[in-house]
Amino acid sequence: MRNVFHYVLGAAGILSMACSHTGGGNPPTPEATRPAPDSFLVAMETSRGPITLAIHRDWAPNGVDRFFYLLQHRFFDDARFFRVVKGFVAQFGLPADPGLVQSLNLTPLPDDPVQHSNLRGTISFAHAGPGTRSTQLFINLGPNAGLDACCRAGFAPIGEITQGVELIDLLNGEYDGDDGPDQDSIRVEGNGYLIRSFPRLDYIKQARIEKEWR
Repeated sequence: MRNVFHYVLGAAGILSMACSHTGGGNPPTPEATRPAPDSFLVAMETSRGPITLAIHRDWAPNGVDRFFYLLQHRFFDDARFFRVVKGFVAQFGLPADPGLVQSLNLTPLPDDPVQHSNLRGTISFAHAGPGTRSTQLFINLGPNAGLDACCRAGFAPIGEITQGVELIDLLNGEYDGDDGPDQDSIRVEGNGYLIRSFPRLDYIKQARIEKEWR
């Protein structure tokens, strides 16, 4: 369980600015505040190829609503998989442009009860304890059922990869470890820091809502 705490809880323990930001910036457009559908598909084009995600609101409604909102703002476009631990998780959710965080009115997410296990290919929000989820997520690269009841709040999956799951094994994990990307530096400089210091990180080219069911 040490890896769980170090990589998903401990390494995400410094809360993102988005988590504590409660005002300022431009108000979102009506289109960008519409409620999430019951389920939807996300076409995620990565540096390793296309991945399709099926997102299920009944798995974790608070998390799905936030993910849907971020997708409408193109929050993940050009964002790096800044932490990849082979066989464990691939973490993302700090935007390429740190100014994007300041333009959104985000508060910490209420916790969702874990309704589905962290199986290989599922996607969940990272957190630093109860009531601290914000914008960071991870893809489970292996079967991580130990995360279901971990860290006082558990990690509630919001969906799963339905196409392209084999590509997650190709995500670059060479920067894993103490000398890997620093989250504070990502928050301040965004991709400027990551491209300069960790040029071979894989990334999300774009992520778009492809189909909805209500």
